[in-house]
Amino acid sequence: MSPAAATKVGHTPPDGGWGWAVVFGSFISIGFSYAFPKSLTIYFKEIQEYFSVSYSEIAWLSSVMLASMYAGGPVSSVLVNRFGSRPVVMVGGLMVSAGMVLASFGQTIMHLYLCVGVIGGFGLALNLQPALTIIGTYFKVKRPMANGLAMAGSPVILFTLAPLNQFLFDSFGWRGSFLILGSIVLNCCVAGALMRPLNKNTQPKAEPPERNKASAVEAAASDTSEQSADLLTGENQDESKKQGCLHTFIDLSLFKHRGFLIYLIGNVVMFFGFFAPVVFMAPYAKHQGIDEYSAAFLLSIFALVDMFTRPLTGFIGNSKWIRPRIQYFFSFAVSFNGVCHLLCPLLPGYAGLVVYAVIFGLAFGMVCALLFEVLMDLVGAHRFSSAVGLVTIIECGPVLLGPPLSGALVDIYGDYKSMYYACGVFMLVPGIYFFIMHFFNYKKLDEEQRQSVAVGLRTCEEAVKLKTGQDGNTAHETDG
Repeated sequence: MSPAAATKVGHTPPDGGWGWAVVFGSFISIGFSYAFPKSLTIYFKEIQEYFSVSYSEIAWLSSVMLASMYAGGPVSSVLVNRFGSRPVVMVGGLMVSAGMVLASFGQTIMHLYLCVGVIGGFGLALNLQPALTIIGTYFKVKRPMANGLAMAGSPVILFTLAPLNQFLFDSFGWRGSFLILGSIVLNCCVAGALMRPLNKNTQPKAEPPERNKASAVEAAASDTSEQSADLLTGENQDESKKQGCLHTFIDLSLFKHRGFLIYLIGNVVMFFGFFAPVVFMAPYAKHQGIDEYSAAFLLSIFALVDMFTRPLTGFIGNSKWIRPRIQYFFSFAVSFNGVCHLLCPLLPGYAGLVVYAVIFGLAFGMVCALLFEVLMDLVGAHRFSSAVGLVTIIECGPVLLGPPLSGALVDIYGDYKSMYYACGVFMLVPGIYFFIMHFFNYKKLDEEQRQSVAVGLRTCEEAVKLKTGQDGNTAHETDG
């Protein structure tokens, strides 16, 4: 299997300039993609009573929306590779808006599954992948920071939507609220307009060596794991050339990539317990007799902490101490989430839920800020679009089944403790798995790097000897 791929995107990322406007557009687009399904949980109790459905059935609403968002990943990746990020994001915003407007006229829970879940979820897929992909074309050295700022869009928008949804429901009911939300989500079209394609033919002028030395050292220190991929063997280089036509659509050779497989296996397990605690936070509070606004305020607290955690995690991940081994940082964040969920049922009353919301916001924000950065670190920016498409289509299974299975646990046992314990295990186990597997992956990459350097030195020595021998023979013939 090949090592981590280098970040070769055919141009030099500017690491700034219009890139910060692109980060702002991604901030909005990613924010709606992740916050929208969570914010709709405010309406769950009322929709559940309106259609007379169980906890498990109402959980399918967010679950189908998230699963459609993930299942649409490969289609979104193909469209981005073909048309670029800007038009794909704008079409996605229109689809989510249409889904919410149609859902406001729904007469059955199946109607909501189709409009909110399928149409809205697929629209969110067209918002998510392009926003993630375009950051890699504008940033390299500052990429963890840019990703952290962009991923902060989710908690910021969730922090705004949670109390807003409660106000809209009290004023207009869930039907009127869905109609208004359909107009609000059109802001994704504005975000897409900011995603101007980068002119890859324009290269920055080369600076003199003495002026460029510091920036070169900084780039080397911040991209250690990606640089190790430049040391590919001849066989791997031939394989890379064969990927050209396939990469036009989606790069299936990633299934032979060691780092990608480690990431994929751990994430499939993790996503069974990733979204359910957020989906059931407000219903859990209401189940304990807490009023609607206080329950909605828990989501705002969670989002507020998450909001500051994501950019902070990006800054820490961009540091010279963390960046070369950023996969360990991600492993810690996943494990931290698992411990957080295991402790939740032990915290009593509303004060305990507030403490849980704060700790959960911190843990969740760390994972979300690093979730796609570590994937790009493993496969490189030039293969990231295909990688995220493949990851999301496979993850749609656990994303789809996670919340309904958690809701089934609530239906069976009549409380939420078993659900939080299960989610804690589903997060803690992959966290430990990531620690172990990345230890061996980093060790293997270091060995491959040393071997490649040794092979390169031997090749140079042989070339010098050959050159010296040829020069000696020429001189001998001349003398003769």
